[in-house]
Amino acid sequence: MNTMANQGATREATKLLIVDDLAENLRALNAVIRADDRVVYQATSGEEALALLLEHDFALAILDVQMPGMDGFELAELMRGTDKTRHIPIVFVSAAGKELNYAFKGYETGAVDFLYKPLDPDAVRSKVNVFVDLHCQRMEIRRRVEEQQATMNELRAAQEEMRYALRMRDEFMSMVAHELRTPLNTLFLETQMRKMQLDRGNLEAFAPDKLAGMVARDERQIQAMIRLIDDMLDVSRIRSGVLSIRPCDTELQEILRRLTADLARQAADAGTMFVLDAPVPVKGCWDEFRIEQVIINLLTNGLRYGGGKPVQVRLSASEREARIDVIDQGPGIAEDMQQRIFLPYERGQGNGVPSGLGLGLYISRQLAEAHQGTLTVQSKPGEGSVFTLTLPRGQAAGA
Repeated sequence: MNTMANQGATREATKLLIVDDLAENLRALNAVIRADDRVVYQATSGEEALALLLEHDFALAILDVQMPGMDGFELAELMRGTDKTRHIPIVFVSAAGKELNYAFKGYETGAVDFLYKPLDPDAVRSKVNVFVDLHCQRMEIRRRVEEQQATMNELRAAQEEMRYALRMRDEFMSMVAHELRTPLNTLFLETQMRKMQLDRGNLEAFAPDKLAGMVARDERQIQAMIRLIDDMLDVSRIRSGVLSIRPCDTELQEILRRLTADLARQAADAGTMFVLDAPVPVKGCWDEFRIEQVIINLLTNGLRYGGGKPVQVRLSASEREARIDVIDQGPGIAEDMQQRIFLPYERGQGNGVPSGLGLGLYISRQLAEAHQGTLTVQSKPGEGSVFTLTLPRGQAAGA
């Protein structure tokens, strides 16, 4: 029966294997080589030893040569033929006289030493100490190599992350320049047209009704730039942990009615419309400004990727939480993209609606989580998408 002589050894203890068909020989050898930092495994046959060798990583195997069945030499040959055990040093022990030349055969089968009985305890203990020290050194070298490899992997990952960050920074700056240039170009052309009218003395171009249209167009372009700047500031606040949430009594039905009405012109420009299903008022304790920000992002996202088909907005509630579903009939989102769209700077192919910086869904999810809520998506390619905002109706937590 297999036993461990040193029951108090730790998991990091060095493992030794001794094999002999005589129990008294095992007890005697175990008494010589045991120590607090070692675990000594015992086997009474070659078959028993093989089972232990396949299960454990031994620093040394001490094999009796003359055993019934599989002898020590046959066991050594099997060990040398297996990847897991071929590196284990083998010391043979024999009671036969030196004239039988067992030592030569032992070295031929891969032994590192050959001992004759009766054993000299001091010599055995010294030899075992050498092999234990060598094993510990090998393990330390292996550990250091693994640590170095792990460090190299971390460095490569950090370098890759740095390259990605630099690439994203360049792409982000390019997007910012492009998105800001559009409203700026419109404003510039408007001012050029007005200057030309003034130079010609055509004051009719500035009649009250026409002037009101000019102001409205200017306001739209300025608001577009403000939204872009606000998005960039929000990302900075989120990453630095200073985004604030100021909850107060808020009602969602009126917010949805107002925002869908405000964005009706934008929906018409995209060739579609909103279908609002909000039959009852739903009250809770939320930051009204931030919740409006999330809803606007979801509504414009529905217009952008809804394929020009009506976007349904549905409000429902239970005692514990409120829920807003924004349902589009667009091309849908592949499963592997359904988490990526909530990352910053991820943008899809839109429907003629300005695509922004790819920050809307990222900021919206962060704002939902700051309210202890969630923002999720369910979608299948070809079947549209459902974005769901859930908000607990109790006290919101500040971010």
